[in-house]
Amino acid sequence: MRIPTPANPRTRTPLRARHPHLAAPLLLALALPLVPATPAAHAVGSAGDHPGRATLTPLPTAPSHRPAPLPLGPATSTSAVPATMPPPARPEDEPVSGDHLTVVVRNAGPGRDGRYELSCHPAGGDHPEAAEACRVLDANTVWGRDTFAAVDPGSVCTLQYGGPATAHVTGNWAGRPVDASYDRGDGCEIARWDHLVPLLPALGGTTAAV
Repeated sequence: MRIPTPANPRTRTPLRARHPHLAAPLLLALALPLVPATPAAHAVGSAGDHPGRATLTPLPTAPSHRPAPLPLGPATSTSAVPATMPPPARPEDEPVSGDHLTVVVRNAGPGRDGRYELSCHPAGGDHPEAAEACRVLDANTVWGRDTFAAVDPGSVCTLQYGGPATAHVTGNWAGRPVDASYDRGDGCEIARWDHLVPLLPALGGTTAAV
């Protein structure tokens, strides 16, 4: 009796010879490179592409939702803003400070004619009766009324003549400019003059107008 010799595994018939219908697909699969899949890519393909080979396409990146930086406010600004400087003051723009008057008297007689300077609050100047003149001016100053206003043209005045004396007062009083002229040509003008004595010199005597 003949005992069969076991087959040597090294001399087995190749797979291609035993199963020819499986050889081609297996060889093709072994020839393809192994590409590991990543979360950032996915495989796409079509029948017209390479059969059995996947094409990796990167996934779209999600838009960033990082908040935009807030603008810097005045307290956090990093750049210094130059301050706007006002233009230099002009002499005519300076506010009037104090009360100062210049009084020029003519044709009033010796000891009365002349040019006098008067300051008030406090009283000063070369006016012979500065303190009393300031007191009279204060007493005749009423809010909303011009202390040195001229006689109303519609006034009815007596026919009196108080002499040839004249006076001109200029300056500033109660924050307003002053430019007033005085004479003693009739009863209204005489009363207006006397109302400011001793700023204007006291002149006695009147005569009836002819």
